[in-house]
Amino acid sequence: MDKSRVATLHQLLNQYNYEYHVLDNPSVPDAEYDQLLHELIAIEEAHPELKTDDSPTVRVGGTPLSRFEKVNHDTPMLSLSNAFSEADLRAFDERIVKDVGQVEYMVELKIDGLAVSLKYEKGKFVQGLTRGDGTTGENITENLKTIHAIPLSIDSPLTFEVRGEAYMPRKSFIKLNEQKEKLGETLAANPRNAAAGSLRQLDSKITAKRNLSVFLYSVNDLKELNAQSQSEALDKLDELGFVTNHERALCKNIDEVLQYIEKWTKLRNDLAYDIDGIVIKVNDLHKQQELGFTAKSPRWAIAYKFPAEEVVTTLLDIELSVGRTGVVTPTAVLEPVKVAGTTVSRASLHNEDLINEKDIRIGDSVVVKKAGDIIPEVVRVVMDRRKPDAVVFKYPEICPSCGHHLVRIEDEVAQRCINPKCDAKLVEGVNHFVSRTAMNIDGLGEKIVESLFNEDLIQDVADIYGLTKEMLLPMERMGEKKATKLLEAIENSKQNSLERLLFGLGIRHLGAKACQILAENYMTMDRLKTVTVDELVTINDIGHKMATSLVTYMENEDIIRLIDKLKDYGVNMSYTGTLKTEIEGHPAFEGKTIVLTGKLSVLSRQEATKQLTNLGAKVTSSVTKKTDLVIAGEDAGSKLVKAESLNIEIWSENDMVKALEDL
Repeated sequence: MDKSRVATLHQLLNQYNYEYHVLDNPSVPDAEYDQLLHELIAIEEAHPELKTDDSPTVRVGGTPLSRFEKVNHDTPMLSLSNAFSEADLRAFDERIVKDVGQVEYMVELKIDGLAVSLKYEKGKFVQGLTRGDGTTGENITENLKTIHAIPLSIDSPLTFEVRGEAYMPRKSFIKLNEQKEKLGETLAANPRNAAAGSLRQLDSKITAKRNLSVFLYSVNDLKELNAQSQSEALDKLDELGFVTNHERALCKNIDEVLQYIEKWTKLRNDLAYDIDGIVIKVNDLHKQQELGFTAKSPRWAIAYKFPAEEVVTTLLDIELSVGRTGVVTPTAVLEPVKVAGTTVSRASLHNEDLINEKDIRIGDSVVVKKAGDIIPEVVRVVMDRRKPDAVVFKYPEICPSCGHHLVRIEDEVAQRCINPKCDAKLVEGVNHFVSRTAMNIDGLGEKIVESLFNEDLIQDVADIYGLTKEMLLPMERMGEKKATKLLEAIENSKQNSLERLLFGLGIRHLGAKACQILAENYMTMDRLKTVTVDELVTINDIGHKMATSLVTYMENEDIIRLIDKLKDYGVNMSYTGTLKTEIEGHPAFEGKTIVLTGKLSVLSRQEATKQLTNLGAKVTSSVTKKTDLVIAGEDAGSKLVKAESLNIEIWSENDMVKALEDL
């Protein structure tokens, strides 16, 4: 009886789920679905042997995990090249036409969510992965099972992998934030972040409550569907019970593609979910195969990204902050407003000249824009909305932190505090000193640094090395374990090579690359104390401004005392890295001009630049005809597009890492 009833409940629940989440046409009320689901749960609790992996009850979540397993994709999940303008799209079309002749394009909405891969074996959903780095993803199968739009089984014995985008509908996002607000929790920034966070919950019961959905857009091997085109493949996915986005369109040429983009640029806010662009694919699968792939992305597809969104809000105030070099930076305090999916309440104003040039006043209605992860900025004032009581901002003559007179150095736009004892400068200087690219003292965050200053436990960077457990433990949120780990990190940082210490000291005009060059050339801090400007400018990449800055710095009595203090605490003062003369060049890199673009996940950009430079490469920031190689990380943009148009060799980050490991 129970076995027969279980089969009936499976059939009914799967049917009602399909009607509701795929067809958007439910045949029964939610209450009836819930009643049947609870009946099935009760039977499975009484008879665990009747529960199957594809039971509708898995939608409510299961036992929490301790971690996510890393799994290699059967075929890499490549990301797409990006286009940001009509010119980029026409260049893409010209390259396609040149290579394979005139084509039709399938255009689809680019869902702003999290890319996922779903594996089916003999029609059963068995594994779901995140994109990860494209080669390896995280196993989030149990969380994906809670998404009703993902079929747990299909009416076909197919073994294949379906790919798509999991997302949080806008109504689910609003509901989530209403719940967070009631509980006094921090609100989710936007639906994309909320979806990503929901899918990475170790407890799938939490994911189940977030009401996520999914759109599927491809199969890793389209031969499984016996499809001849992208449009046919999507239709076949529909027939199998998968959810695809039906706002897609088949365009005969690039002009029709541009019309489609224009339409959805206007209508995007009317959708029930967020999109951040349009995906354009060559429709014919045979021509896709003929066009092939770069190391990072398919040559037959491109993603058009919507331009930066602009909104109007009120500028409530202008606040000033002092950086480690003494530059006083103005920031606009805004009436909170949603821009590009996130709530913005602060925006950059850059400097005094910009405020005057744009005639920005407190109380003005201003246009704010934010593209992707770029810091929001004030674009312009809406002059016809200016109120009579709008206040002209007068830049101060004294430092807002220490009261010392500000100066404006010739040929610079910044107002600067030159007081070496300025508290704000000292705090920012320590934050820079302990940062990952400098001394890399893990656990010494901005709040702890500020507390150390407030408690008068440190006055300069050298005092960090005099900290003890007895000094740290009375601090707020500083337990025994945390204090021990912090002191270990401080102790370990003493062994850093000279270039890290130089960069950490924050010498004006000297970036990480210049510090590396100086450390390699002079080997010790004592030698650097005695160099002259004339001597320094003979070194490649060290200009007069850098040389003058270093010599002036090393002549300062306070700096000499600080360096001696660091030395007394046992901080290393010598270069311990590998000298270029000891390194053999690598044929893939030596003598080549290389550009890094996109987000790197294995190496930091600084570390990758350092290793490539040590192997004889010249790493530059822009792609030109002289560029020999482009190494593309995740979300590579216009530089990758340009490299493809110039037929420059393109590597993925994994290609670079493998070549480095082969050494």
